[in-house]
Amino acid sequence: MRLSDHANTVDLRPLRYQFPTASGDSHDDNWLVIGGSVTTPDAGWSFADPCLLTDEAREVAAWLRAVAEGTVAVTGPDADGELSPDTWFVEPVLAFSLADRYEAGVVLRVHLSLEGAPPWQQGNDGADLYQHVVEVQLDTAALLHAADQWELALVSFPTR
Repeated sequence: MRLSDHANTVDLRPLRYQFPTASGDSHDDNWLVIGGSVTTPDAGWSFADPCLLTDEAREVAAWLRAVAEGTVAVTGPDADGELSPDTWFVEPVLAFSLADRYEAGVVLRVHLSLEGAPPWQQGNDGADLYQHVVEVQLDTAALLHAADQWELALVSFPTR
């Protein structure tokens, strides 16, 4: 799935199960390695990490559709200036929040922590979880297209 505007691009895709052979353990059998590529005016980086369970990965498309429908509220920083994502997962590598809504679309925040963070921020032991964000401005059609792309990519990765 590609989330892109005039300045920033975040490409996310499921690459494979972390463990190729199912063992009967519902968690281990369903970890997906997610590949990401991020481009901003200041930098670019990529990552590949087993950071989403199959069920969590499906929640991403549902959340994008909810944003498109207008049922997700805009969130800002808390009183201490910290950002909290709207949707997060067991592994805090990737998360999402809604930064703004305007007549023609929205501004999404893609939160990237730990292995998903830019290389110069990795190794901080999670002290800044969810604080590195890439904001992407999208219209409703682009949100729905991203949800469709994500769901299509997940077809090859059913819950085992």
